[in-house]
Amino acid sequence: MDIDVVIPVYKPGGELRAILERLEKQTVKPARILLVNTERAFFDESLIEGIPDVEVVHIRKEEFDHGGTRHMAAQMCAGEFLLFMTQDALPLDAHLIEKLLEPFEREQVGVSYARQLPSRDCGALERYARGFNYGAESRIKTAEDLPELGIKTFFCSNVCAMYRKSAYDEQGGFVRHTIFNEDMIFAAKLIENGWAIAYCADARVIHSHNYSSAQQFHRNFDLGVSQAEHPEVFENVKSEGEGVRMVSRTAGWLCRSGRIWLLPKLIVQSGAKYLGYRLGKSYRRLPGWLIRKCTMNQEYWR
Repeated sequence: MDIDVVIPVYKPGGELRAILERLEKQTVKPARILLVNTERAFFDESLIEGIPDVEVVHIRKEEFDHGGTRHMAAQMCAGEFLLFMTQDALPLDAHLIEKLLEPFEREQVGVSYARQLPSRDCGALERYARGFNYGAESRIKTAEDLPELGIKTFFCSNVCAMYRKSAYDEQGGFVRHTIFNEDMIFAAKLIENGWAIAYCADARVIHSHNYSSAQQFHRNFDLGVSQAEHPEVFENVKSEGEGVRMVSRTAGWLCRSGRIWLLPKLIVQSGAKYLGYRLGKSYRRLPGWLIRKCTMNQEYWR
């Protein structure tokens, strides 16, 4: 079976080279690696030297779209499976692709996504968030899980996610123009049409961010915008309760682990996230200049 890897990149550095080298050492090797690079001038050709089956497609910054760019790449691929990754998702070991493939033994599975582990320099709050969102237990999610899991039924991350190409094509692929959440929007469509989503905890990548409160605000503003633009996905499932649960559990963990001094930071970050999210959900009532101050993705609004 052929597996095509798609990685959108922008101003890539040594981290991309490390990813390519680890993909080359996988127990199940990809047939092709397609890099979709934003802005040719920022791409260093030495990053791909000696790595076989790598192709680079260049686009302009104003052409990039979270869903549309990935769909364009998918249309250029003929493999039975598509593995989407980001340029900062480092495979932990040589078994990433092998483990992502295992859930597809069930014909109902349309996508499997990897566990994200914190990097060495990851802060305590983000480290706990990784464990909260990406636990040690694998799970197959279907429409039957909606009453229990709510919005987490649709949770799927293109940081590292493998798609059955036939399922991808059958559902029409990623939404063509979206500020965020192209993976969850597509996952919801899969669930609605009888497919299943596999969380594969044994497939692991190192991926985390040490976002400031301001960056959390901007990111969650875009998250709110994406939910407001797709009520068919998000209107009937609650998402805010999941955020409250994470804050509550994080606070409890800080107290139990003797990190009480981080509680003010948790409160500030959580407030920034919630404010950004609520403003994003209400973006249609905001003036254009304020939207551009709030967003993380300026190109989306041009």
